[in-house]
Amino acid sequence: MFAKRLLMASVLALSVLGSTAIHAQDKLKIGIINPFSGSLALYGDQLARGYEIAAEEQNAHGGVLGKQIELIRGDAGTPQQAIAAVQRLQDAGVSAFIGTYISAVSNAASDAAAQYDKIYWDTNALAQDLTDRGLPNFIRSGPSAGLFGEVATKAVVELVAPALAKSPKQIRVWIEHEDSIYGTSIADRERQLLTQAGVQVVGVGSHAARAIDLTDSVLRAKGATPDVWLSTSYQPDGTLLLRTMRDQGFKPPAIVMIGAGDSPDALQALGADGLSGLLIVTYPAAEQNQAYGPGGHEFLETYRKKYGRDPLVPHPLTAYVGAKMLFETIAAAGGTGPAAVRAAAAKLNHPVGTYANGFGAKFDANFQNTLALPTVVQWQSGKLLTVYPVQASLPGTKITDLPRK
Repeated sequence: MFAKRLLMASVLALSVLGSTAIHAQDKLKIGIINPFSGSLALYGDQLARGYEIAAEEQNAHGGVLGKQIELIRGDAGTPQQAIAAVQRLQDAGVSAFIGTYISAVSNAASDAAAQYDKIYWDTNALAQDLTDRGLPNFIRSGPSAGLFGEVATKAVVELVAPALAKSPKQIRVWIEHEDSIYGTSIADRERQLLTQAGVQVVGVGSHAARAIDLTDSVLRAKGATPDVWLSTSYQPDGTLLLRTMRDQGFKPPAIVMIGAGDSPDALQALGADGLSGLLIVTYPAAEQNQAYGPGGHEFLETYRKKYGRDPLVPHPLTAYVGAKMLFETIAAAGGTGPAAVRAAAAKLNHPVGTYANGFGAKFDANFQNTLALPTVVQWQSGKLLTVYPVQASLPGTKITDLPRK
């Protein structure tokens, strides 16, 4: 009798284990590589929230290839942490990777993912080298440094020059950038395009993103007396630059920023008056014209309902759209193998305005989405309003407060 009960218990245990294994097989595990601790944790979390909303929507419609999506976070604020996070998530059984807020982290993590033959889908990192290096498992659905540089140049030529009543050839620009592959690649593209447009580049300065004193950087730019101070940074060093400019009395007629200036930190540090007129080349915001980005307002309402507040920065919408593209591509590929996913991505041909942030989807030979277009926003009376492209702007929105006072 005891033996019979033992046998029945064993069968029951095996049945439970088998059911768990089958259930696990019904999951499509995707690893998120982003900073979830340290000074940039807020931005990693903001991207993850965009992925989470996309995954919940997809799961509500049956998931991908009949499997429910499970997102697993991998904390990485440095390249070394990125490699370790990929290893941990590989051990956890992920089938694909998605990220990233920091370009250097994306660079290391995607290379590590390639060692396991896993796709790395990037939504928010910008460094040009990420696609140019030709890594066989890498796809970027979001904009590149080149695209940000192009929109920044258009902002100077098409928005700032007319507002200052000058021709592009009369405009003097100082280019400032943080010194990693992210800031350097954008600055290089800006200098190339501005020079081609006849704009005077009066100097280029660089700084470490983790610097605690940027007085020298500001004073060098101030001495060049530019009409436009064009800066690429992360949020912490960007806010520090703006505070130092205020403290040093550096008041260029126009400021155009990339990667910073559009956060609560900047508003708290400078106030509405201190930011008034500031232009920022950034990821599309959910509040833009719905004719340009259909579904952006719905995303914003979902975000508010789930998290109890508005996004702190515009990044989550681009992360959300990137995740939606990944799910679409995996479904078309019939699996997560890098070669199959890339083949499916190469066939995407959606025009600008297809997705909730205004993006289209068309990948070039390096698997860079050529229709992931940044927008330009401006601080006006303590609010960020989209001013470029015109199609993305809300009715009645115009450039104001240039030259800045």
